[in-house]
Amino acid sequence: MILHTIEAGEGDEPLVLLHGLFGSATNFATVQRRLAAEGSRVLAMDLRNHGSSPHDRRMSYPLMALDVVETLDAHGLGRVALLGHSMGGKTAMQIALTEPDRVTRLIVVDIAPVPYEPHYRGYAAAMLALQLPPGLTRAEASEELAPDVPDAAMRGFLLQNLRFGGTPHWRIGLEEIAGSLPSIEAWPGPSESPYEGPTLVLRGERSDYVLPEHRPVFRAAFPHARFVTIRGAGHLVHAEAPEAFLGAVSAFLRPRDTAA
Repeated sequence: MILHTIEAGEGDEPLVLLHGLFGSATNFATVQRRLAAEGSRVLAMDLRNHGSSPHDRRMSYPLMALDVVETLDAHGLGRVALLGHSMGGKTAMQIALTEPDRVTRLIVVDIAPVPYEPHYRGYAAAMLALQLPPGLTRAEASEELAPDVPDAAMRGFLLQNLRFGGTPHWRIGLEEIAGSLPSIEAWPGPSESPYEGPTLVLRGERSDYVLPEHRPVFRAAFPHARFVTIRGAGHLVHAEAPEAFLGAVSAFLRPRDTAA
């Protein structure tokens, strides 16, 4: 599957950005713009069933990894740096472990290579149950979602995927995503060999997605992993603490860090 991709900037070592569940390439707009201005070629991709990419009822990390590799091939790209947040982070790790020669360096944002509890199934059910009458407004949709999605910021994030107007509709493959949540929550398991390239793991200080007990799991699969905690940030690290996030990413991407 060839993924919808937004490209900016020029540079010798392309960087690919992969968003999280219910997100899209545009979530990285500020990050992409800033890194491109610093001299990087940055490609932000919509993963399958998200953004403007094709829909498919099948959704797993091996499949999403293959999508990214096929899209790189379509753009004539060989080796790239990968940055992935949450679901995108697991996809990036899957690529690094199965196609290590394609990955120059890896940045994993607030996710670990482990299975997770089903945090998003209630959100998906509420989105599927949302009535979409003609002329539905964002305020009305938010009010209807509120009992099941009490956090206003999360409702706003989810509603980025809803197209309003005369015929409101979800632009994402919502039914496909909901049916695939067990695979998205899971992790394929130990790899045959570790990824030996430079790896940065960024976690939000207020997030519980990357815990101390996850470090040995990271070390087994990514022996050169470095861990950085972004103060004051939750799970949406790049949105909640953009300057600290960009500082950590920029420092890791500098050529002088190659031997780190």
